Amino acid sequence: MTHQGVAAQPARSGVDHVLRKQAAIAVATALTLPAVVLRLGGGHPEEIAGTIIFGAAVVGAAFLLAWGAEALELDVSRGLALAVLALIAVLPEYAVDFTFAWKAGTDPHTYAPLALANMTGSNRLLIGIGWPLVVFLAAWRIRSIARRRNYEGDVEDSTEVHLDRPHAIEIGFLLVATLYSLTLPLKDHLTLYDAAILVLLYVGYVLRVARSPAEEPDLVGPSELLGVLPTTRRRVIVGVMLGYAAFAILLSAAPFADSLVETGSTLGISTFLLVQWLAPLASEAPELLIAGLFAWRLKTNAGLGTLVSSKVNQWTLLVGSLPLVFVVAGGALSGLPLDPRQREELFLTAAQSAFAVAVLASRSISTREAGALLGLFLSQFVLGAVLPPELREWERIVVGIVYLVLAVAMVIRQRRSFPPLLRDAFRTPVNEMIGP
Repeated sequence: MTHQGVAAQPARSGVDHVLRKQAAIAVATALTLPAVVLRLGGGHPEEIAGTIIFGAAVVGAAFLLAWGAEALELDVSRGLALAVLALIAVLPEYAVDFTFAWKAGTDPHTYAPLALANMTGSNRLLIGIGWPLVVFLAAWRIRSIARRRNYEGDVEDSTEVHLDRPHAIEIGFLLVATLYSLTLPLKDHLTLYDAAILVLLYVGYVLRVARSPAEEPDLVGPSELLGVLPTTRRRVIVGVMLGYAAFAILLSAAPFADSLVETGSTLGISTFLLVQWLAPLASEAPELLIAGLFAWRLKTNAGLGTLVSSKVNQWTLLVGSLPLVFVVAGGALSGLPLDPRQREELFLTAAQSAFAVAVLASRSISTREAGALLGLFLSQFVLGAVLPPELREWERIVVGIVYLVLAVAMVIRQRRSFPPLLRDAFRTPVNEMIGP
């Protein structure tokens, strides 16, 4: 009997393990159902209830995205899988921004600033909060594991997050997009010409990452459950998961953002600030959550890689799409208008991107560099709180200049990293960059 009990235990444990993975997928799906039912049924919950219901749907869909995208790596290249994940995860941002850009077609004075506010806020959140989140969370996990194992070696160096060589593609395209974006604050419109340049950059990026072969990923959790399925069944289930998650996000993101804005409006906060910061917190939730999950499991290459890919997506396809939506909605062919405040916001966002790319030239970010990204992001809010009203309009210019000065210093410091980075980004065959 003892022998049978011992033999039965691993089998029972294996069954429990599978059930836990299935339960995780079921719970994530269940979180999305109330929002989907409400939206399809035309329901309009109160502000607080809406924030909870639609926020839970975004969280549940984010988990489904993370698991599905990991399993997707069995069939396509890791770079393309991350690009697909980034595109789906950024759908909430598209939904909110396109809504404002469409309304700007008939009322540019009211809605054009909101479209730009939402876009610049989400871009700065991605780098200022998302990238440091991956680095700090991974560093904390590594140090915690080291303490539990009484490891006495040099833990500090091991907390630096490195990107694999193929991620030079994302960094290279982000560099080109950033250099072009530095010209946008000099204009009074986002034009169709800008749209063409930025959308073509995104197409070039996707074509480049699609050339890398599929790799055998290290699947854990629910994605491991998907990975052991027969090929055809796995592809169907993964496709359904990703499609449903995207559908749930599209249904939930805008009302989630609206619920947040309506709740905050009762506090007397300006609409511009709510759209720039509260709405992006809702729309960026899937990306930040997915990256946090990867970092928690010490898959930092995938975590940071997802956010870098998302930044390429937002800084090319999203920005380039806004004037297209504006013109299609009946706006002037000259493009989406930019007032002085929006040009300052674009300058600050482009300057932050320049510093971030300079940091990533070595394909790594240390905890100190992550702290600089986080500190500079928060500094704008500190300056806004302490500066007198007549000087607050300078906060974006001052912080943007600091970003650019630090970017130049980082470029000089890492000048030897740029030639191989650009060579890998645009010339080296992707197959040659994969391997030990």
